Amino acid sequence: MTQLRFGTVLLVAFSMFAAVMAGGARAQVATTEAVPNHPALNDRFAFDFGVYYSTASTSASLGPSSGGTGVVVDFESTLGFEDQNLSGIGGFLWRITERWRLEVDYFSLNRNATRTLASDVTWGDQTFTAGSTVSSKYDFYDVRVSGGYSFFKRRDKELGIGFGLHVAGIKTAIESTGVGSESTDVTAPLPVLNLYGTFALTNAWAVRFRMDWLSLNYDIYSGDLRNTAIDVLYQPFRNVGFGLGIRNFILDVEIDDTTWHGKARTSFTGPTAFMSVSF
Repeated sequence: MTQLRFGTVLLVAFSMFAAVMAGGARAQVATTEAVPNHPALNDRFAFDFGVYYSTASTSASLGPSSGGTGVVVDFESTLGFEDQNLSGIGGFLWRITERWRLEVDYFSLNRNATRTLASDVTWGDQTFTAGSTVSSKYDFYDVRVSGGYSFFKRRDKELGIGFGLHVAGIKTAIESTGVGSESTDVTAPLPVLNLYGTFALTNAWAVRFRMDWLSLNYDIYSGDLRNTAIDVLYQPFRNVGFGLGIRNFILDVEIDDTTWHGKARTSFTGPTAFMSVSF
């Protein structure tokens, strides 16, 4: 299901790109109107502040201290986590030159739940038996820093590639009175390649997309990351605009660290709404 969602988002991104490029070609032939001048393509600095209403899917395993990956636990169905969540997002763009850029994005979601277990759950060195009431948490954040180069750049459109780093942080804990508790956290710096584009429809309307991708086996980490964002931008004021979009984030990682022997899979999909300030 998650891969299907990702494929759908990817198809929409390329369809939007093809439609905008085709529309731009027709416009050049059919009209002599001025080329759109949207701030998203020409302002040097831009800040985004908004909310993300995501559908989350989380599973992870924590092996015993003696070694091994342990049993995978579904945090929604087994531990009672809500799969619909509202969280804040933020972003920053600096156009260093006409074609070079630096981007920073931040997203975090802290979740917790209490449930009486229907089956045994093993987490680290602790086994929580069926019938016991457990309190659990799964905190996640992602900081994305990326440098990009627009190999195609016009006043009303651009297309570029970049290289960056997703710094993903995961903190988990499961505890039960009379049984004990087990907690752990890990920070995973994950390098990614990305493709991005922005296309002005008018002086006030634009669309943009971004896709990040990673697959690696390095040091204590192995796995893959996919991150896609598609936005529709409306900027009625010179320095202030608004946007609606969709995000799809999938992280599969296996970790062999002193504090975490196991796996984590987390995905977030859903709409965003935000305000932009640019100058």
